[in-house]
Amino acid sequence: MNKLSLLSLAVAATLAFASVEAPAAQWTGALQRQGAASVSWDDLARTKWIADGRDDAPRKVYVFMDANCKYCTKFWSDARPWVDSGKVQLRYIMVAVIAPTSAGKAATLLADADPAKRLFSYEQAHAFGVVRMMAGGPHHSWDDPNLQPMLPIPPAVGLMLDAHEELMHALGLKGTPGIVVRGLDGKIATRPGVTTDDLPLVLGSL
Repeated sequence: MNKLSLLSLAVAATLAFASVEAPAAQWTGALQRQGAASVSWDDLARTKWIADGRDDAPRKVYVFMDANCKYCTKFWSDARPWVDSGKVQLRYIMVAVIAPTSAGKAATLLADADPAKRLFSYEQAHAFGVVRMMAGGPHHSWDDPNLQPMLPIPPAVGLMLDAHEELMHALGLKGTPGIVVRGLDGKIATRPGVTTDDLPLVLGSL
């Protein structure tokens, strides 16, 4: 898939999202990948991203996220000082690559009247349990009555998730969180996740 067709898919999916409440058929989730495309910062800006942080934050970071990704929740939790201080705005691009409920949860978030508030509430509710689990604590369940997967998946949302996943793979990212930053030279750099110690390399100094 070339750059033009990839971008067209993303734009078409975004425009089609306006009709999310009137789906004609169920999305099957069958994604056909072709060749990788060159992705620009503007391409990322055109996606249906969910903001976490102030719009006037000097640093913007895109993060490909799956709603069932424990590493995404750990990153969300670790990044709070940068987001809360107003230094960084995280822009979450939802994908569905981990569990059968991933697409439905993403659809619920994207269709919400306030996706940013809904995502914040969801991550906040799970952050403590996930961080404790990853430190050797008890298993944490992703079942959440406050974020029920949308079924069936509206075709427009399905196309949007497909376009998001295409972008993720075009950037060479194979899992979540897939982190995308822009350097001082304007060039894009990606990281397949980040350790707590390396957060300043991605988010800057506090």
